[in-house]
Amino acid sequence: MITIPYLTALSTYFSYGLLFAFGQFRDFFRKIFDWWHASNLQGYAPICLGLEDFYTRRLYLRIQDCFGRPISSAPDAWFHVVERYSNDNNKTLKRTDKINRCLNLGSYNYLGFAASDEYCTPRVIDSLNKFSASTCSTRVDGGTTIVHKELEERVANFVGKPAAIVFGMGYVTNSAVLPVLIGKGGLIISDSLNHNSIVNGARGSGATVRVFQHNTPSHLEKVLREQIAEGQPRTHRPWKKIIVVVEGIYSMEGEICKLPEIVAICKKYKAYVYLDEAHSIGAVGKTGRGVCELLGVDTTDVDIMMGTFTKSFGSCGGYIAGSKELIQYLKFTCPAHLYATAISPPAAQQIISSIKVILGEDGSSRGAQKLARIRENSNFFRSELQKMGFEVLGDNDSPVMPIMLYNPAKIPAFSRECLKQNVAVVTVAFPATPLLLARARICISASHTKEDLIKALEVISQVGDLVGIKYFPAEPKKQQQEGKRTIKLE
Repeated sequence: MITIPYLTALSTYFSYGLLFAFGQFRDFFRKIFDWWHASNLQGYAPICLGLEDFYTRRLYLRIQDCFGRPISSAPDAWFHVVERYSNDNNKTLKRTDKINRCLNLGSYNYLGFAASDEYCTPRVIDSLNKFSASTCSTRVDGGTTIVHKELEERVANFVGKPAAIVFGMGYVTNSAVLPVLIGKGGLIISDSLNHNSIVNGARGSGATVRVFQHNTPSHLEKVLREQIAEGQPRTHRPWKKIIVVVEGIYSMEGEICKLPEIVAICKKYKAYVYLDEAHSIGAVGKTGRGVCELLGVDTTDVDIMMGTFTKSFGSCGGYIAGSKELIQYLKFTCPAHLYATAISPPAAQQIISSIKVILGEDGSSRGAQKLARIRENSNFFRSELQKMGFEVLGDNDSPVMPIMLYNPAKIPAFSRECLKQNVAVVTVAFPATPLLLARARICISASHTKEDLIKALEVISQVGDLVGIKYFPAEPKKQQQEGKRTIKLE
């Protein structure tokens, strides 16, 4: 639970209030101006009504240059960011021919597979030559290749489940699978900070949805007990099915799920566990097998295991792993499998090759080295940020570390100042986070060297002083130096 300092909350509310008031003031004069001019709608209702796109027009466009920055290279530890300019107060942005080489702290390239790899890349090129870029068909028609079959077997063995099914998009994996697993008369109990794909999948299922406090097993048990006692709305009949949905690592918080406690509660109340490992599979655990391996949870206790290939494997798509009966059922009923084009064969080959590297099946120890490096880099970077006085969310071993900004004026200031010093960061604000909880989300990679991280820390520290986001007192320099010495000795 994030506790916002009183003055910070007050100034943040005041800033948003000021932006809202000025936005409404401008909208009022806009209506008067439009009244004097003939409408071009010719009887049609406007697609974007005033209040529906108010946030976009009056808040987002002011800082649009901080989002959607185009790049012109692979998202490695360093990448090329294309410069843009605007002649209409940020309403539209135009690309230039200028390119800045920046340190990448925004991409999900946890294990460094997104760039050219000595083992993966040649095999991906061979796959492209053999199968082309797309199957141009769904899996149930002509879209299943030997690569797809091998990938599903590899994924099932990697996560420790009897079978798996893969999809071409990670977001769709959640939003399309949940409505197939449960419907009217069922109950979904979801963590309050679950990803939007889970939220939309739960809403589209037709099941009753209840929320428990973020990563709080005791509140989950309370909600489960109350809902089982009450039963379905109006009829009070027993629930047909109960599914508890959690994430391995929460993408906006960097926190690791309290999976052992949640699994124990679900067993007690006979509820199914649906685990989204988008940010944890491949990134945590001794051999990269995710939070189950990290926390010592038997995969047989997790009924549905979901994950994506966009973070640790340098590819695209997602998967569901579970019992053979479950996977067979999804192959017959899931629209993402029946109607969507199959995942690209080269993308599938990239995943297979990266899994082989992680497991050491390429004949080297690079996989183990990558896993050790991502853990060391993440813990080092988090520790140093906290020593500097930043409010950093998340747990140790997590490669996701949000730095709290709060105030809307600090969102563009932090992003622009970092970019000036060739450090590219991702800032996140409403509606991706609650209104008061804007943040910069740092993603650490195994491809970052110690020198890269030290440079990033120096820049972030300078910008933090300039913008005023060091909400805690910094640790004295002597203690920091002693800490560095102990790290070196270890």
